Amino acid sequence: MVLYETHHKGTNHQLGTSGFLYRSNKLMYDRATSSLWSTLHGKPVIGPLVGKKIALKRRSVVTTTWGEWLKRHPDTTVLSLKTGHHRDYGEGVAYQDYFADHRLMFETPQQDTRLPNKREVVALRTEDPKTAVAIDTKFLRNTPIYHLKVGGDSVVILTTQGGESRVYQTSGQTIRSWNGRDTATDQTGKQWTLREDALVNSNSKLPRYPSHQSFWFGWYAQFPKTRLIK
Repeated sequence: MVLYETHHKGTNHQLGTSGFLYRSNKLMYDRATSSLWSTLHGKPVIGPLVGKKIALKRRSVVTTTWGEWLKRHPDTTVLSLKTGHHRDYGEGVAYQDYFADHRLMFETPQQDTRLPNKREVVALRTEDPKTAVAIDTKFLRNTPIYHLKVGGDSVVILTTQGGESRVYQTSGQTIRSWNGRDTATDQTGKQWTLREDALVNSNSKLPRYPSHQSFWFGWYAQFPKTRLIK
């Protein structure tokens, strides 16, 4: 799942799934012009909107369980599974065979065997595709606090025991410890409260940094020069 703000310079782009793939990554379409959009770039790549300097603002998502999310956000609104369609929406039902091994349904131009195809990575990038970074989720489970640079941005990734990874942009702060849930402490002893939008204290905040989890093969197919941390 990749999250974007669809409002851009006065226009709200209503996007849908085109059914097309590029290097095993979905292409979306907008309902106004039927231009095709890159899911990983948030930009139109085919059609009338190409060259209009449109790039949707990226936001963050976190991969977690319903139980853990509910503990943090008990007032969450949940979309109903009663969609009017006769479909089993149970976890893993639709693609059970696909997830059973690391074989691909559609081939990609190139693959990288440093990780299994469908290993999940936390994916980070700036506007420069050469700065793309992929961090193995198994590595992050064993490294609950991880500092790195993405292009010119300094970030910290905080990962819970359950494998939830949230990325925050830092401004010279180094997070030395955190309790695995809601409180982190930096190198000066200052405490920060973990929120979905930022790490905050009484004087300042460290904003959430755009990120999402991706399959390794799909991310590598789009960003073959990506830096891998594992």
